[in-house]
Amino acid sequence: MPTAAADPQNGRMIRTLLIDDHAIVREGFKRLFQNSGRLEVVAEAGDAAEALEAVASARFDVAIVDLSLGTPDGGFLLLRDLARVAPKLRRVVVSMHDDPGVVMRALDHGAQGYVTKAAAIVELIGVVERVLRGETALSSDVERALEQPLGHGLTQRERETLRGLLSELPPKAIAADLGISVKTLYRHRSSLMSKLGARTVAALPRIARERGLI
Repeated sequence: MPTAAADPQNGRMIRTLLIDDHAIVREGFKRLFQNSGRLEVVAEAGDAAEALEAVASARFDVAIVDLSLGTPDGGFLLLRDLARVAPKLRRVVVSMHDDPGVVMRALDHGAQGYVTKAAAIVELIGVVERVLRGETALSSDVERALEQPLGHGLTQRERETLRGLLSELPPKAIAADLGISVKTLYRHRSSLMSKLGARTVAALPRIARERGLI
């Protein structure tokens, strides 16, 4: 039987809000947390509305947030809302994505920790404890991914492609203006989406504005 472990701040179990839109995933995490003796799941939520309702009615030390909450931007928007309505609540993303663009976008939206679902439970607990101490913490696989070129620095051609895509001209016209084929245009677009952490083409303009690229 695991012993109740110390929250690094005050020697009690870490009160956790678990947010994931898959009930079976939440159940798996609850069992892992229970066995760890560190994290106590006080409430769970399947979407952003439930999460915000939970925050309004109870106090938590940390929110464990999955980025996939019904829409491509659901988790990111929830991070921003949690930071606004509950600034003292620590926010740790647990996601299947380790792409540097996605990680940096999550941090930009208010995440203070980021762990992939491939990481061991001991790593997640370590990240949570570091976040509770006021650090920004990442799992080891995410740190390795970020050590590679981040890709936020776009090439000149990618910047030109981004401007073309934001012009709302048809692809053929954009490609013609750039002197490239439509196939090459789509390749540059795919690279832009990867570097900026955009899951859909429609998300590119908003992310570009958030990053100060336009």
